[in-house]
Amino acid sequence: MSGLEAHLGDYLRLRRSLGYRLEREEQWLCQLVEHLRAAGSDSLTSDLAISWARRPATAEPRYWARRLGCARKFAAYLHTIDSLTQIPPTGVFPAPRHRPAPYLWTAEQIDLLVNTAGQFRPPLRGLTYQTLFGLLAVSGMRLGEAIGLQRGDVDLDHGVITIQHSKFDRPRIVPLHPTSSAALGDYATQRDRLCPQRQAETFLVSSRGNSLNRSDADKALRQITTRLGIRTATVHPRAHDLRHSFAVHTLIGWMRGGVSVDEHMALLSTYLGHVSPAGTYWYLTAVPELMEMAAGRLHLPAGVR
Repeated sequence: MSGLEAHLGDYLRLRRSLGYRLEREEQWLCQLVEHLRAAGSDSLTSDLAISWARRPATAEPRYWARRLGCARKFAAYLHTIDSLTQIPPTGVFPAPRHRPAPYLWTAEQIDLLVNTAGQFRPPLRGLTYQTLFGLLAVSGMRLGEAIGLQRGDVDLDHGVITIQHSKFDRPRIVPLHPTSSAALGDYATQRDRLCPQRQAETFLVSSRGNSLNRSDADKALRQITTRLGIRTATVHPRAHDLRHSFAVHTLIGWMRGGVSVDEHMALLSTYLGHVSPAGTYWYLTAVPELMEMAAGRLHLPAGVR
């Protein structure tokens, strides 16, 4: 093991002890260390970090900026150990910060997504992605939370899921509808039949019985949405949009049913694992239909538009 690899291991352990998960960051930083090794450098320099971050060449600058930001944090850590380490400057890549509007999945599209995922081969792969995307749609869980579930986290007898390490390392309980519990129970039965030898303790497993990873799940979603014609040059549905859609459809249902959104927003925020209701209120401004419904509930004086 090289010195850089050892330092990377220490860096990841340190940050994870503070509550960070660093799944994608670990992949990137391992690539960065390999890039430095290929360049014959024992130290991280700004030029090498920037050349690594600018990959792939077809990516958008904000993607490069995220990679360089990841390298910059690691460089700041390394600089305390090796004074030859250079910390890459900020502002190298133009990356205006904006929060993209979520893609709102319809119920029909979610049905198509789940059914098409079930057609993947081998059968365990199809079964797993069918269950994964269905779980995201009905629970509003984050992708990382779902693929990180351990078998003991899924209590089918009581119909609850325990997320041990949510965002900011905040655990929470996710109650399930009986139909969702039944579907997860069916998955567990078929999973153990198709893969009797455990390779991982995660509830959802790959076709080889190992833990799922985020990049493979994203790739599967891209394949499905492209096949269904949902993904276009300008429309790029994400797994995280299933979480957005869950929140939006819940709010729409409340508004249509005359339920007070203000009185129930804290409940939805807690269910989704948001730090505060402010994160959930963002959906009101992100989706035009919600804005129209909210405006329609205002009692404006006659003649006011």
